[in-house]
Amino acid sequence: MVMAWALKNGIVLRIEGEIYRVLEAEFKPGSAKMAGVVKTKLSNAITGSTWERHFRPQERLEDVQLEQRTLQFLFSDAESCTFMNPESFEQIEIPRALVGAAEGYLQSGILAPVQFFEGRPIHVAVPEIADARVARTAQPAHAHQENAWKEGILDNGIRIQVPLFIAPGDVVRVDVKTGRYVERARSDRRKAA
Repeated sequence: MVMAWALKNGIVLRIEGEIYRVLEAEFKPGSAKMAGVVKTKLSNAITGSTWERHFRPQERLEDVQLEQRTLQFLFSDAESCTFMNPESFEQIEIPRALVGAAEGYLQSGILAPVQFFEGRPIHVAVPEIADARVARTAQPAHAHQENAWKEGILDNGIRIQVPLFIAPGDVVRVDVKTGRYVERARSDRRKAA
């Protein structure tokens, strides 16, 4: 059991028979006769739907223990992502909805921690920042504007906004959650120069 005031991101709870992952938790203290409240944003581990729920700080909640395995990403199709246990070579299909936006940044062969509850995968921990090569974009320009952007298409087909100085073939770092450009990564071209 865990007290609501101790909730933090990543904790997994069982509420009314459903399994939820805490995405956000914030304690709001009360005043005078008003008790405080813990505001949370929860994600259903099976369906992926989100739920905003408030708890009393002293409320006891059932936290669940998860099994974690490191699996190797193989490929994805329209409905699922296929991972393999590198020790037993067992293949496991995980619904794309469970992987979320990060699915587009998974590259074949990458290892990812996958959390299981009662033998069922409920969460794939992918990096927050991923590297991707820019497949197509306008030729680089050295503009005097600091916040000038152009569209770039990554080698995984995802469209993002990149700074004007980015050229086709450059490797960029992208925030997986928001899909936003973070910085230009060091490329093989630059190392050779």
